[in-house]
Amino acid sequence: MEPSTIAIKDTTANPAPLGLLAFGTTTVLLNLHNAGIFEMNSMILAMGIFYGGLAQVIAGIMEGKKNNTFGLTAFTSYGFFWLTLVGLIVMPKLGWIPAASEDAMIAYLIIWGIFTGCLFFGTLRISRALQFVFATLTILFFLLAAGDATGNASLKTFTGYEGILCGASAIYTGVGALLNEMYGRTVLPLGLVNRTS
Repeated sequence: MEPSTIAIKDTTANPAPLGLLAFGTTTVLLNLHNAGIFEMNSMILAMGIFYGGLAQVIAGIMEGKKNNTFGLTAFTSYGFFWLTLVGLIVMPKLGWIPAASEDAMIAYLIIWGIFTGCLFFGTLRISRALQFVFATLTILFFLLAAGDATGNASLKTFTGYEGILCGASAIYTGVGALLNEMYGRTVLPLGLVNRTS
């Protein structure tokens, strides 16, 4: 007797809008600080833990259930990026660990820039909107590292505005994915890539 196979239909929701909106809004708020508009404060740290951090980890786990390795890797990684960033800021203030050195923070930003640059190549198979998000995020990490390395205040302010652009593009992409699905048509164009090639 041959074994039978049962196909289970995936009826779970699309987690991409959640992940993109969590990343985008948190990125915009942090970079408003980087641009010098307001101080580092509890609002940014709370967003980093709960929305940029935990919500993206949840979205990443949901992407894994949808067999989307890219979504799993990206959302889970950036969710934990936000949690590590908050940890790097808060834990030294609580006296739990010494603060990271400037060189260590530069290395941290560079490794995230390299990681993001690698993921950018995956977006070439998804959409133009995601390509823009990941390209501007790659640039953002390297600009942040350069700002820390040089101490150039103008570069740090410019980097903040570039980060606002990056976060806003993620918000656009998340809202576009959500509305396009809800309306069953293109409300916001995302430049989807034809994967047959």
